[in-house]
Amino acid sequence: MRCPYCGDDANRVVDSRLGRDEAEIRRRRECLECGRRFTTRERVEDVLPKLVKRDERREDFDRRKLLASIERACAKRPVSIDALERLADRIEKRLQETGQTEVASEQMGEWVLEDLTSVDLLSAARFASVFRSFESAEDYVAFFASARPHRYDAEAGFEGFAADASPTPLVTVQDGSGSEARRRPS
Repeated sequence: MRCPYCGDDANRVVDSRLGRDEAEIRRRRECLECGRRFTTRERVEDVLPKLVKRDERREDFDRRKLLASIERACAKRPVSIDALERLADRIEKRLQETGQTEVASEQMGEWVLEDLTSVDLLSAARFASVFRSFESAEDYVAFFASARPHRYDAEAGFEGFAADASPTPLVTVQDGSGSEARRRPS
């Protein structure tokens, strides 16, 4: 490591600490030539495969781009930023675990869709409409029909319905002012 002040490479480590995110090591160093101190940071370099796009272009994986597309699908939905971060972490980990140098972007999109379906079904439908280029209402019907087995029972701690449950019928109720409304019974 060269001193940023004098350019000499003789220095010693004065202090080492974990960084704020605990993913890097922060080292205070002192140059043995000029005596000035400087800080260096060490981080493990993640080796992620390149994504092969539909037109055969290769792109480096970009976590910010992934998060932006997921955030767009979840706009105005009750999905926390933490949930989106965890989803992105899972996708990144799956990419690392493939051990391949290249992964088709379609494969990564399917992983996102699979995970997003368990987080919020409507957000998953939004993502799928762009990812799978929906052109008609039948595409949405097919998506919801295939996603139904992936929905979780609300009693198990997830929003949604049991996979074998039929929809609850609507009932007519009157409020205090005498007007009627149709809703599902509570």
